[in-house]
Amino acid sequence: MTALDPPAPVLAGKLALAGKVALVAGASRGIGAATAHALARAGAAVVLAARDAAALSDVADRIQQAGGKALAVPTDVTDPAAVARLVARAVDTYGRLDAAFNNATDGPPPARLAELEPEEFDLAIASNIRGTFLGMRHQIPAMLRTGGGSIVNMASVAGMQGFANLAGYVTGKAGIIALTKVAALDYADQGVRVNVVAPGPILTHHLHAAGEQAQRQAGQATPMRRVGRADEVAAAVVWLCSDASSYITGVTLPIDGGQSAGVKPQRMYRAGEPMAAPDRSTSTS
Repeated sequence: MTALDPPAPVLAGKLALAGKVALVAGASRGIGAATAHALARAGAAVVLAARDAAALSDVADRIQQAGGKALAVPTDVTDPAAVARLVARAVDTYGRLDAAFNNATDGPPPARLAELEPEEFDLAIASNIRGTFLGMRHQIPAMLRTGGGSIVNMASVAGMQGFANLAGYVTGKAGIIALTKVAALDYADQGVRVNVVAPGPILTHHLHAAGEQAQRQAGQATPMRRVGRADEVAAAVVWLCSDASSYITGVTLPIDGGQSAGVKPQRMYRAGEPMAAPDRSTSTS
C-alpha cells in the first residue's frame, strides 16, 4: 500500500450499495479512483469514466482483483455524444443506473485573472460546468426509468468563496454548486437526489507531487491543521449515494477540516497589547 492508497471507508463494510450500479466520472486517479474503490467495496457495480484509458483500466482491474464489478469506459465528459454513450453503456451492461459521481475536472495553472487566456478559462468552464451538466442530463433520465437514484457532483471550497489566481477553477466550481441546486429542485419529487461535495486541501497526486512544504502550508490553512485524505471524501460520497442520506438533496457538503466555517488563528492578540511569542512546546508550525 502506498501513501495514496486509501483504507476502506466505514460504510463499505456494511454493503450500503449492494445490488446498485454507480458511475464515476474522473475515475482514473485521486479522489475519483478512491471513490470508485469505495463504491465497489460498498457493493456497487461501478462504471468508470476518464480520458486516460490506461489509468482507467488499471483502476478497473484492481477493483475486479478485489472481487468487485467494474467497467472502464474512456470518455471525454465535455463531448455530448461520448457522455450519452457512457450512460447507455452502463445501462446496457448492468441494466440500470442508481448513483453517479461527477468528478472530472480540468483547467489552467494558477494565474491572475487578466493573465488568463480566454481558451484557458473556457477549458475550466467546459470540464467543470459543461461536463457536470452533460453528465446529469443523461444520468437523470436513466435513474428515473428505475425509480430514482442519487447524484453527487464534485465542487470545492473554492466554489464557495474566492481564491486568488484561480478565476477559471473558482467559477467552474461555483457553477457546479448552482447547477446542483437547480437539478435537486427539478427532481426532488421524482426520486432523484442531487448533492455536492466541496473538499478543501486533500492529499491527492497533485499535492503529493508539490512536496512537504506545500502540504504543510495547505494543512495549516485549515482549523484541523492537516490536509484531508481521498478516502475521507470517498466515504462522504458513498454515504450520499446510499439510502442513509435519503432525505438529503440540494446540499453542498464541505469536506475541509473546518476551512469554510471561518477563521481559526494560530495565535490571538488583545487590543492594545503586543502579541505574545508563540509557545514552542505546543506550536504546530
